[in-house]
Amino acid sequence: MQDVKNFLKNELKTHFSPEEISSLTRLILEKEFSIPLADILTCKFNHLSDAAVKKLSEIIDKLKNAEPIQYILGETDFFGLPFYLDSSVLIPRPETEELVQWVITSTNNASAKILDIGTGSGCIAVTLAKKLPHAEVHAWDISPDALEVARKNAERNGVHLFFLEKDILQESVSDKMFDIIVSNPPYVTESEKSDMEDNVLRFEPHLALFVTDENALVFYEKIADFARIYLNKGGVLFFEINREKGCQVEALLQQRGFKNIERVKDISGNERMIKAVKE
Repeated sequence: MQDVKNFLKNELKTHFSPEEISSLTRLILEKEFSIPLADILTCKFNHLSDAAVKKLSEIIDKLKNAEPIQYILGETDFFGLPFYLDSSVLIPRPETEELVQWVITSTNNASAKILDIGTGSGCIAVTLAKKLPHAEVHAWDISPDALEVARKNAERNGVHLFFLEKDILQESVSDKMFDIIVSNPPYVTESEKSDMEDNVLRFEPHLALFVTDENALVFYEKIADFARIYLNKGGVLFFEINREKGCQVEALLQQRGFKNIERVKDISGNERMIKAVKE
């Protein structure tokens, strides 16, 4: 096992920090090769098969090419739950876990009807269905590939969701009313691309990430307009937001008559979430 650890360290030392290499080593050995964490930490495992060594070399090559480990392994954890991933969906971020926690702690209706717009991997919708087992959770996305990933994650986590392929920018009609609408829509502007990591730009779906600088709030506007009609009285709208756009998102919600608007910072101190109530 120490030989394997040293091999990974030597191969990856020009691409990652020692802390990152340690984390990657544990992920690869635990997730890909099913080696218990205790054995990894105590170096009790003696050898890998030839096939496993070949697979390990393939993983290393992908990491050197900046491919995210979550796509390489085809899975990640979110809110303590396992999620299947591929490059048709974004890799869930810790900030989105904070958004989900806010929704859960704000919900006092055990049988709430919840809509997640732009569900992607389903991380928000699946987690809400898991943590609020009496809720009715709907998940919409424009991408059929993303919906297929979300369906796999619902099945994997033993929850039932109502899925719909829908472009919220084009369609604003629903045959249902909701108590909660939540969305983590595309909010990174084109001008912010230069500040982003190369592995994000090369591997994660741009459809789920970017908006034009000229129309940076288009998803917030469309979803807020939709929520004005299809949220029940007293219903709550939750957004994840661009840290630079909190004031603007709050203003557009005020213009549409939403009340009790709250903006919250994430664990890094960036404004990342907003909540508003329909009177």
